[in-house]
Parts: sequence; C-alpha cells; structure tokens
Amino acid sequence: MRRLLKLKLPRGIARNALWVSLGQGTRIVIQAAYFTLIARSLGVRNYGAFVGVVAIVGIFYPFGTLGRGTLLVQNVSRDRRLFPSMWGTALATTLSCGSVLIGLALVLSSIALPAVIPLRLILFVAASDIIGLNIITISGQAFLAFEQTNWMATINALISASRLIGALILVAVERHPSALEWGYAYFFSTSAVALIACYLVSTKLGLPKIGFPSSAAEIREGLYFSAGLSAQTIYNDVDKTMLARLGTLSATGIYGAAYRLIDVSFSPVAALLYAANPGFFRAGVGGISGSCKYAEPLLFRALGFSLLICAAILLLAGVVPFILGAQYAATAEALRWLCPLPILKSLHYFLSDILTSAGHQAVRTAIQAGVALFNVLINLWMIPAFSWRGAAISSIASDALLACSVGAAVFILLRRSQSGSALSIVEETGSPA
Repeated sequence: MRRLLKLKLPRGIARNALWVSLGQGTRIVIQAAYFTLIARSLGVRNYGAFVGVVAIVGIFYPFGTLGRGTLLVQNVSRDRRLFPSMWGTALATTLSCGSVLIGLALVLSSIALPAVIPLRLILFVAASDIIGLNIITISGQAFLAFEQTNWMATINALISASRLIGALILVAVERHPSALEWGYAYFFSTSAVALIACYLVSTKLGLPKIGFPSSAAEIREGLYFSAGLSAQTIYNDVDKTMLARLGTLSATGIYGAAYRLIDVSFSPVAALLYAANPGFFRAGVGGISGSCKYAEPLLFRALGFSLLICAAILLLAGVVPFILGAQYAATAEALRWLCPLPILKSLHYFLSDILTSAGHQAVRTAIQAGVALFNVLINLWMIPAFSWRGAAISSIASDALLACSVGAAVFILLRRSQSGSALSIVEETGSPA
C-alpha cells in the first residue's frame, strides 16, 4: 500500500491534480454543508423525491452537449487554435439540444416517477442540469483543455457555493421546505453560476465562434461520448428513480444519501482523472499502448487511495445518522454495503479512459450500454424484493461487470496492437525481431 501511494506523478499532472483537488476539496466542504442542511430540512421522503428526479434527468444530461465538451478537450489540447469554434459549437449545441431534451425528460419523468412528484420540480431540475450544468461543465473543460485547472477548480467551487447560499436562504425562509421549493433554489443558483462561467471563459480564453457540428464523423464521435455518459448515468443513478417508483421515497432518500456520500469520497480520484484528461488524449495519439503506459502509475495511485476510502467508510459509517438526523439511521448500513464502489470505480474509469483516448470510444460506449441494460434488468428483480439493499447489490454487480468488461477490452486491443507491431517489424526486416 505504501509503495502504491508513493508513486510519483509527472509534474504537469501533479500540478493540475493539485489544483483540481483543491477545487474539489473546497467543493466537498461546501457540498457537505449544503447536503447536510438540505437532507435534514427536507426530510428523508422529500429528499428521496428530489434524488429520484435528478437521477432520471441525468439520463438526458449527457446528450445536452452531444459530447462537445469532451471533443473540446480532445481537439484543443492538441491544437489550441481550434478553441473559438469548439467553444462556440459547444454553447450553440447545448442551448438547442437542451431545449428539446427538457421536453423529453418531462415526458419520461411523468411516466416513470410517482404521481406525487410535481411536474414543476422536474422542469426546474431538467432546465438546471440539461442546460445550466452542461454550460458549467463545458466551461470547466475549456480551462482544462488549456490546463488552466485553477480556473476549472474555481468554477467547481462556485457551483457548490451558490447552492449552499440558495439552501441557506431557503431554510431561513422556510424551516422545512418541500422538494419543489428546493427545486426553485437549485434552478436559480445553477443559472447564476452558468452565466459567470461563460463570462470567465470568454474573457480569459476567447470569445466563441458560434456554429454547429459540420461533419458526420464529428457528430458520430460526439454521440458516442454522449451515449457513453448517458449509459454511465443509468448504471450509476437509475436505481434511485426505480427505487422511487418500485419502492418508497423514504428508501430512495436513505439510499440516495449513502450514494451521495460515496460520490463525495471518490472526489480526489475524480480530480486525478480530470487533471489527466489532456495528457490521456495526447498519449492516445500513439495508440492504446501509449494510453496504457500513461495510465499505469495513475491507476495504481488511485487504487491505493480507494482502498483507504473503503476502510474509512467501514469505520466511520455509523457517524452519519448523528449528522443527518435519526431519519437517516439506515444510511450507515447502506454506506457499508456500497463501500467497495470506490475501488471498482477507480478500475473502470481509468480503463475506460484508456479506450477513449486511444480512439476506441465506440467500444467503451457499447460496453457501457450493455452494463446499463444489465443494471435496469437486475434492478427490476432486486428492488421489489430487497428495496434499497437490492439497489446496492445491483450497483456493486454493475460496477464489477463494467470493470471486468473494459479490462478485457483493453487487454484484447493491446494484444492485437502488439501483434500488429510485431508483424510490421517482420515485414520490414524480412525476419522476426
């Protein structure tokens, strides 16, 4: 373990990871404050309703940009002159596609969620995430493409700070607000940060050159990114929507709170992944072997940290009900069920980024779609039988399946690449190398 944690990172990645970690650290502290405030004030049932809405909107969220943010990082990290057109195309795509997707989210939510959840809550959350949060995300990715991770960290901290302010104002006005009232605060706080983020990018990196994707290949590649992210949302979060429908809102609140804490604990590894993104794409120019070589020290570092996270969750889970309130007593048990997730996530996120950076996003998307389908099917069986415990089992099974699948894909593609290289050497020299 000590050896894993002492592995040195390249200077650029270490600096970027430090900035992202500082931003994430600030964000975690602020998130902890507003999460505790909202979870306690809403109560487990209202919090469960909100979590169920956020989960189903998350299926549409990745299609709001058609993958333009990831393409911006990929292309601008290789050629910075492309920034104005990539930034403008990302904004135009988000505004146009997002408007259509909000309508689709309303239709699906009205079918999939319990009737007691107000349609206006779904509308405010959909507008916040599909348009507002996407603009914030691509703004951060714009700074990431230039490796100005200090500004990306600032934007990440701003979104949490604005929600904390919104929560404080809301609770000051209404001690025990409804899920809909929190939806209003969520919308206005997200919208404010989206405007600030756009301003920062346009003044510090350059004005956008408004346009739309022009080639079929570009659109197809963007759709692969979007579909992969949507599938990722499904196997990560659709269990919360299904739990709200097939179980109870209280069970959704308990499980949603536990999963939220798992996500927060994974933030340092997520920071490393974000910081490494531009380098991944540059390494991927050399094929999958270059991506693997780049990822190896980062993955070992992430696994070492994830093991520590797992141990900390097991030891400290019992503290959570004292912070969130007696209604969340079962969240401690849910956390212990979910504690292997950081390890599994470290594995499949790094292995998946190897596929993406080496030009195999289609393979990654196909695997993610298969795991998403598996997750939905197993939840249809597990949730009615075991409530949130069934959702936890499904999450562990899905992340394990994903880690094994992308690992197998990387291994096969790497062997194929090495065989191809050896064959080329033989053909060039006329004899085995």
